[in-house]
Amino acid sequence: MTHLRSFCALALLLLNGGTALAHAIVLGSTPRADDIVEGEETAVEIRFNSRIDVGRSTLRLFKIDGDAVTLPVSDASSEDVLRSKATGLTSGKYRLHWQTLSPDGHITHGDIFFGVSR
Repeated sequence: MTHLRSFCALALLLLNGGTALAHAIVLGSTPRADDIVEGEETAVEIRFNSRIDVGRSTLRLFKIDGDAVTLPVSDASSEDVLRSKATGLTSGKYRLHWQTLSPDGHITHGDIFFGVSR
């Protein structure tokens, strides 16, 4: 009976450990954090370490001293990459807020700060 309990406890630990690893973590982005982008538009791309639910993902662009706009998630996005395009950019600082649903059912979100020079 002791062996059965030990086996069950070990199985639960292993199963729960795999779930924790399924959170989406950003591997890289365009623009990168603290980049200075030139011009009035830029491609947006965020690469994750795992699959994401693209259909339930959102991208919002905030000008630090102004308005916010929702960026449409591109059909060119894939199971681990969100893509969009930011247009009409003016000089200043921006915050790109992303949110996605991970395979483990958890909502993951974060911010990428960058600047625009025109």
